Amino acid sequence: MAVYRLAVIIANPSNEDEFLLVKQIRPPKFGIEEYDSYIDSDLLDLPSIQLDSWQGESEIQVEGAELCADKLDLRKFDLRSALSQVSEQVGIERLVEERWRFWKYAEEADFGPGNPIHTVFITGQNAVVDGSNNVACQWMTRSECVKCLVEVKKDSNRIGPLVVTGILHEIGQSSKWGVPPYLPYQEYPSGVVLIPMSSRTSKPFRTTNLIVVAPETVAESQSDKGVVAHGDALIVDPGCSSRFHQELKDIVASLPRKLIVFVTHHHHDHVDGLSVIQKCNPDAILLAHENTMRRIGKDDWSLGYTSVMGSEEICVGEQEFRVIFAPGHTDGHMALLHINTHALIVGDHCVGQGSALLDSTAGGNMADYFQTTYKFLELSANVLIPMHGRVNLWPKHMLCGYLKNRRDRESSILKAIEEGRTTLFDIVATVYMNVDRGLWFAAASNVKLHVEHLAQQNRLPKGFSLETYKRSVATFADGMRD
Repeated sequence: MAVYRLAVIIANPSNEDEFLLVKQIRPPKFGIEEYDSYIDSDLLDLPSIQLDSWQGESEIQVEGAELCADKLDLRKFDLRSALSQVSEQVGIERLVEERWRFWKYAEEADFGPGNPIHTVFITGQNAVVDGSNNVACQWMTRSECVKCLVEVKKDSNRIGPLVVTGILHEIGQSSKWGVPPYLPYQEYPSGVVLIPMSSRTSKPFRTTNLIVVAPETVAESQSDKGVVAHGDALIVDPGCSSRFHQELKDIVASLPRKLIVFVTHHHHDHVDGLSVIQKCNPDAILLAHENTMRRIGKDDWSLGYTSVMGSEEICVGEQEFRVIFAPGHTDGHMALLHINTHALIVGDHCVGQGSALLDSTAGGNMADYFQTTYKFLELSANVLIPMHGRVNLWPKHMLCGYLKNRRDRESSILKAIEEGRTTLFDIVATVYMNVDRGLWFAAASNVKLHVEHLAQQNRLPKGFSLETYKRSVATFADGMRD
């Protein structure tokens, strides 16, 4: 079941091209100086609030609401309460007394694992008399928003996704490439399209985000030093399952022939669609780390590829990307920084909900993971784009949360060892005693890497036998069957 949200476009009566944006509430601080010292820049977006259902019929009338009646009956929601809360956000009284008209209804793609959030946009007619005196608000024009999105300066104010979805799409400031109409997608930042597609991924996720960038303009020069590939379109991680291969074919067929394919790592849910691209467009340029390519089967990709190690640049039309070596999840894991928007495509280093698992069978390494996380922090990205789940609008906070959670988990593992747990099964059973046993196999991979990390730091107790522990790794499955 979907969650519904109201987004309000408040026009400036003295300048019809301006609308009111509000600073979004930051996530709570950690209370730890190291993490709290990393501060994301302000995020400005349309005022919005979750809609609650209403037993009767809403007394607030929205002109044109019948245009979305087949999707959403606004009369069944408490618009008065929602508009009162928006009034508090923006510091403008009596918004509930203004005239409102329907602007747009946007359904969110199903990123999972939670319910999608569908948004209804309404706009006011002469909604403001004196304007807002709230310091958390700012009047901005469409052109100013576009400039903030496409001419990004490090640590400058950011524009949120509701502006892109609700306003900029309507004036043609989004990607010129047309997503096949039957595919739900999200475009954020402008020009970066995310299409969640069913894949062989791990629970709680069901999909892998296919990322597509296809700008209208084509770069004139193709002799830039340090540029590893030029193209007219980019696809990242085509990992959909076989039952969605036709949809992937349609996407590839709609894109320019000069196509770049970037793979963050080798897992099935990131490469299962490579064979489709190879068949539909054998001229496509594949970019991947050599450790990744060693693990990709010939059935997925049998043509040549371009090896990347990190720091290379990619040009897609006039859009620029920088390849980032990001080991930890695997030893060939890569990320991609979109220089124009300062959006960071993080592969499986981060996920939209919870934390990512590290693959100990493919060079996953906890020390590398920590180093990559700090590398990402120093990049000061505007947004993190994971391959599973929603984009994250508070990159530094999310990355610091990962650091804290990993360190907390490592401390609990060390405590279990100090209390006498000597085998992998006993450590997992102690640390994850309140977690569904069905998830212990996946958790064991991270525990193994944490123990190795503790050993590298010489933090294991003197009485702890690594030989006994290593033998127990091979018998972990036996313990799970008991």
